[in-house]
Amino acid sequence: MNPTLVVLAAGMGSRYGGLKQIDRFGPSGETIMDYSVYDALRAGFAKVVFVIRRELEPAFRAAVGDKYGGRIAVEYVFQELDDLPSGFTVPPGRTKPWGTAHAIWCARRAVAEPFASINADDYYGRAAFQVVAEYLRREAAAGRVAGPAAAAYCMVGYPVLQTLSEHAAVARAICEVDDQGFLAGLIERLKVEKSGDGGRYLDEAGRARPLGGNEVVSMNFWGFTPSVFEHLERHLVRFLETRGPAQEKSECLIPVVVGELIKENAAKVRVLTTADAWFGVTHPEDKPGVMKILRDLVGRGEYPSPLWTDGRS
Repeated sequence: MNPTLVVLAAGMGSRYGGLKQIDRFGPSGETIMDYSVYDALRAGFAKVVFVIRRELEPAFRAAVGDKYGGRIAVEYVFQELDDLPSGFTVPPGRTKPWGTAHAIWCARRAVAEPFASINADDYYGRAAFQVVAEYLRREAAAGRVAGPAAAAYCMVGYPVLQTLSEHAAVARAICEVDDQGFLAGLIERLKVEKSGDGGRYLDEAGRARPLGGNEVVSMNFWGFTPSVFEHLERHLVRFLETRGPAQEKSECLIPVVVGELIKENAAKVRVLTTADAWFGVTHPEDKPGVMKILRDLVGRGEYPSPLWTDGRS
């Protein structure tokens, strides 16, 4: 069974100051998503599902989705505030999307096969799609789980130093990996930034703590089976019963939910690594550097330019 790619593209882009999902970064005007879909095609993904805001659909189809016709099956789902588990309604004053866990859950009616989920504005590298596709196919073919009554998921991990912006601090989900290569837990760290040859972050008390630079972080490249939708709904209910109504900007984030699933022994998550670099766009100042990296990749023959030319990947 060939996996599906779920692309989370409903973000507001508040720090970037615009819709970075459909901004042009490649030498021939490609979006970052173009490279992800291209790499997914080469890895054998058969369908891509874009999770977007409904009001973005016309611009999104014109800038991104229409160019994939004949190359890969494309579906759109909408991350809407009122798409909630039964019994819940949108609290007064809520305008912010519910977060990445909710975004993936919104794709539940469009996905019936093993799938990977990624951020629209992150570049993950060709090898990342290959290792996740191989893992998902292997688990599906074997029909096995990674532990008693536990779903078998995966994620791609990257060294934290490789993921930091040159221009401002960021938030990162720092991973604990056990000696068998499984994810043991995640801690969301704020104000993560470069410092000397490594990095640093602020702990819960606001104190700066050092990072060596090789700590593994999640950049939201996950591999799931459809069993995750039931888990996500259960955790969305928990979130909505507690934080959701009380905080207008609170979000149900996928690293947090995965961490809870691990604590519950409801899932085992294999941490996969690649030699490819991650890069992404958080702030406007990041754009020139991303454009240069993509030009260099094209110059080395990693990608053609223009990327989409003859209907084939």
